[in-house]
Amino acid sequence: MHEFGAGTTNINSIHGAARNPYNRRRYAGGSSGGSAAVVAAGICPVSLGVDGGGSVRLPSALCGIVGFKGTFGRISSSGVIPINWSLGMIGIHAAKVEDALIMYAAIHGHLPTDPIVSRPPPVNLPLLKDLEHHQGENHTSRITLAKYTKWFEDCDKEVYKCCYKVLDAVQRRYGCKVIEVTVPEIEEMRLAHYITIGSECFTSFGLDYNKWGRQEAAMDVRATFALYSSFNNQEFLAAQRMRRRQMHFHMEIFKKADIIVTPTTGCTAKPITESSLKHGELNYIDGAKLVRYQIAGNFLGLPAISIPIGYDDDGMPIGLQLIGSPWAEATLLWVASAIEPEVFYDLLS
Repeated sequence: MHEFGAGTTNINSIHGAARNPYNRRRYAGGSSGGSAAVVAAGICPVSLGVDGGGSVRLPSALCGIVGFKGTFGRISSSGVIPINWSLGMIGIHAAKVEDALIMYAAIHGHLPTDPIVSRPPPVNLPLLKDLEHHQGENHTSRITLAKYTKWFEDCDKEVYKCCYKVLDAVQRRYGCKVIEVTVPEIEEMRLAHYITIGSECFTSFGLDYNKWGRQEAAMDVRATFALYSSFNNQEFLAAQRMRRRQMHFHMEIFKKADIIVTPTTGCTAKPITESSLKHGELNYIDGAKLVRYQIAGNFLGLPAISIPIGYDDDGMPIGLQLIGSPWAEATLLWVASAIEPEVFYDLLS
């Protein structure tokens, strides 16, 4: 994984980089990149990671597999180091949507010792019927997808063109509706999330890091922790006000649509440089692209799933993300199973 979970590349200059199975000269994405890479390499069918800022969905998209996180509190956080206790939760890397569902069915649940969250509503597990024989067509046709075009296209052209191709195919096959919406203050939400995750991480580990870790940590982690330590209480409280404001914006969208659809990442996996293997890497341009669509799933605790839908000109995977309303995991898993490329590969050719 990326050291301290404090990065998006999974280039770890202490223990080595998790390399992308599609091209070993490129990174797997982070921070749970190793967990994604072993599934993509066929070593195991599923694995776990912790998603606090896209750290499961992001590497899943870059490695061409499924990445799924439930609503915050749906899966117990017992045993998870509380690096970012109001954002991070267990997520699932899987080869297929069905595998993600099987793992989700096995690990979901609430424990009395779980902090913050009260007991969640009962779980609904969808029956992923044989969509190839049209058994799920009527149900899927009732789904409404929301898309904010300006945000959707704020990524590399290869990425959004591939995503549009899939959306068009889904509309033709299932007849579901895609509506245009606006998500206000996206950049402000990204900054508020960064302040929150940084403040919580430094609160959890700052004293130990300053005492024992600073001299051992990679250069990129040192720079990141220096920034984390600069946030003050006033900024943290302002970030929580933005959190409430963004939840209102998103719940208004869910009054009109079942799912918000976006690319999972704004770019595909980039090459690993020699200098980054020695010192780590802080590339804020590519980093911003990688997390551009991840924030709402963590900052607002919404369920989300990334599914592989194609490749760029270099053969690197592209993912499509579905974001659902609170506790709507069953709907996400159902729709994701309908979108999996092998179900309608003939429409994508």
